[in-house]
Amino acid sequence: MRWFRDLVAKKYDGSANRGPGRPRLRDRLGDLVLKMAEENLSWGYTRIRDALHNLGITTDRNTVKRILNDHGIESAPERKRKMPWSTFIAVHLDVLAAMDFFNVEVLTLTGIVRYHVLFAIHLKTRKVQIVGIKANPSEEWMKQMARNLTDCYDGFLKDMRHVIIDRDPLYTPCFRRMLRDSGAKPVRLPSRSPNLNSVCERFVLSIKSECLDKIIPLGERHLRKAIKEYMAHYHAERNHQGLDSEIIHPDEHVGVRLGQIKTRSRLGGLLNYYYREAA
Repeated sequence: MRWFRDLVAKKYDGSANRGPGRPRLRDRLGDLVLKMAEENLSWGYTRIRDALHNLGITTDRNTVKRILNDHGIESAPERKRKMPWSTFIAVHLDVLAAMDFFNVEVLTLTGIVRYHVLFAIHLKTRKVQIVGIKANPSEEWMKQMARNLTDCYDGFLKDMRHVIIDRDPLYTPCFRRMLRDSGAKPVRLPSRSPNLNSVCERFVLSIKSECLDKIIPLGERHLRKAIKEYMAHYHAERNHQGLDSEIIHPDEHVGVRLGQIKTRSRLGGLLNYYYREAA
């Protein structure tokens, strides 16, 4: 009889054809609780419970607390003190700028001279201003750069509330105080963390790979002209992936579908822009 029962059970065994089925309610509830906690740093256990109730999910406060504790997520008061960097960027994007230096080796009559180029960038629009170019920047020079940046009429930082900078010693306490007094609070990054200033790093990669690494600057005047030409190309002729491949300041030729194709060249053809001449 046992042999017969095993034979019948084997005939009607459908376990091999079963799919994974619907996810357990507990798994789906846990994923939702974690999502709410990560996206809303100020939400406590009760607030998350109420948000779940709005979705037709009935649970209690202790269940929410247990799920967060099991995944090592702290309570709301602790989470609020530790805002993720990505959240800080997203919240302040409209009034957030960043600054950085890059170096260029220039061939002069006295030999090779290293020039420091200070620039600032608005993270939302990707608009860049070359703040200054100097062979041996000093604190006095940096103080003048701060005055230019915070000018109440046309200063690049006049509408900014936060400015991301690294630990470069050229950002002296006096320089940072001048920015802070104007309303643009410096946000100093940890040491050796270029990924936290990725927009600046991307701009440096662009200007060097597309322009400066392909020329030999013959003196400061030549360097300034090359950077000026690239900045005109950068703002009005170059598509930016960070802006959904749009141009920062497009001219009237963009989008024209009819007309003869023309080329606008800069730096002897190093930088090219193609457009249709309006009929």
